[in-house]
Amino acid sequence: MGTTAQFALGATLVTGALATLGVLTYASGRARRQALIDRLSGLEGTGVELAGGTSRRRFAGIDRRLRATGPGRRLQAKLAATGLDVSAGEFFVYMAGLVAVLWMLASSVLAPFFGPIAGLVGVFAANAFLNYQRQRRTEQFINQLPELSRILANATSAGLALRTALGMAAEELEAPAGDELTIVTNQLAVGRSIDDALNELAERLPSRELVVLVTTLVLSNRAGGTIVGSLRNLTSTLEERKETRREVRTMLAEVNATAFTIPLLGLGAMLMMNSMMPGALARVTGSPIGQVAMVIAVGLFATGFLVIRRLGRIEV
Repeated sequence: MGTTAQFALGATLVTGALATLGVLTYASGRARRQALIDRLSGLEGTGVELAGGTSRRRFAGIDRRLRATGPGRRLQAKLAATGLDVSAGEFFVYMAGLVAVLWMLASSVLAPFFGPIAGLVGVFAANAFLNYQRQRRTEQFINQLPELSRILANATSAGLALRTALGMAAEELEAPAGDELTIVTNQLAVGRSIDDALNELAERLPSRELVVLVTTLVLSNRAGGTIVGSLRNLTSTLEERKETRREVRTMLAEVNATAFTIPLLGLGAMLMMNSMMPGALARVTGSPIGQVAMVIAVGLFATGFLVIRRLGRIEV
């Protein structure tokens, strides 16, 4: 083998080794970056492309493309607030499947005209499910606020710093308060300020009680003062509001049930009419006048649902 061939072979081997080292370095850095992002966004331990080689999410490509857009980032933030173990890509695919199933069912059981309407209902139902999960998680967090305030008051009265008190509360409290405070402590560990971390927590789980607690902690951290006395007074106030919220929820249970009963009555009436006279809905929606009448009827049922839900919503 000539000198030129030996040089070319050596250069090829060195280039291959450097390329392999570069790919490994890039993959390691990307994995560490993704692990840090997951840690800050509260997704650590859920299996979303973690650095330790845990199971990857399904539909990872769709998830990356979706999270690169504004609506995708808002969807991911809402999913993080719900506490669901679902990525934005997975939720989008599941919602698309739900829309397709509802579209086909409505087209086959009722009439082709109702297919797009059922698809829109599927989209609104998926968004309503996220809002319900977020509200449910927020209410669970609110129920833990008296205990959280009590732990912070005891820790600060013992002379511990607020950062340390938040870490202790994250370890002692169960989900969702423990998980949310773990996100806060992780953010503090990478250099974020207490004000930013707590304000982000208040934005993630919006409630008057949490805003009051965050405002008390932020002002005490900035200006000092009697944080222990403020937290102890806040604890008793939160306990009273917790009982009041429970009583109001019990009183409004019948109103909320009525709101969901009205659309079901309309759907049942259409199914009954179509079963008694097969093809009746297809003939009705086959003319422009019938389509307009159906759109008006669906709109009235939706308006009734929204009005009853609004009347049964009392902010405490």
